[in-house]
Amino acid sequence: MKVVGQRRKISEQMALSKSRIPHFSYFEEVDVTELESLRQMLNSTRDPSQPKLTYLPFLLKACAKALEEYPQFNVSLHSSGEHLIQKKYFHIGVAVATDAGLVVPVIRDVDQKSIWDLASEVMELSSKAKERKLVMEDMQGACFSISSLGALGGNGFIPIVNSPEVGILGVAKTEIKPVFIDGEFRPRSMLPFTLSYDHRAENGVDGGLFATYLAKLLSDVRHLML
Repeated sequence: MKVVGQRRKISEQMALSKSRIPHFSYFEEVDVTELESLRQMLNSTRDPSQPKLTYLPFLLKACAKALEEYPQFNVSLHSSGEHLIQKKYFHIGVAVATDAGLVVPVIRDVDQKSIWDLASEVMELSSKAKERKLVMEDMQGACFSISSLGALGGNGFIPIVNSPEVGILGVAKTEIKPVFIDGEFRPRSMLPFTLSYDHRAENGVDGGLFATYLAKLLSDVRHLML
């Protein structure tokens, strides 16, 4: 079967990014037990007009805060490769699987929106993507991206950086695991993620600091909601 249309454009872009960007990946697993309790509580008390909350709106907020804390990730690498372009806004792309291939619509000004606003926008853009109604403006201007396998499973994966961005977060399935706390094993909700980034723009320490801070935000909802 010949690869044509949108799927061909996507494959060409991914191949170009993979071949030109020296990828460096950092793996982490975060305890999201408190976040899961908050998510379930909010879903049980939500207004019928509000969308059901997944982890994605929380991930968007956490990534925006991490980009603000570590602005060296909120950049794009100039095509010449000679200098970085610093971003002062927080637009984050969200990968959506469609029949035509993977597309990445962009949620703009994530830092200025509530969890409910983000959930509604994710649902709207996902529907547009699957109905092939996205326009070019819907997929431009991202500073960073998130790719989530959701409930599909898997222990993790290494996402491809979407040039000219320098970072992307790959999120796998949350699992209940025994964690040793205060002298005993307790069941905890553990979320694995992978941070892939452009080694020309960031070094290993940068990635470790960003991922550790992101894990801190997701593990303690007080930090996330401030």
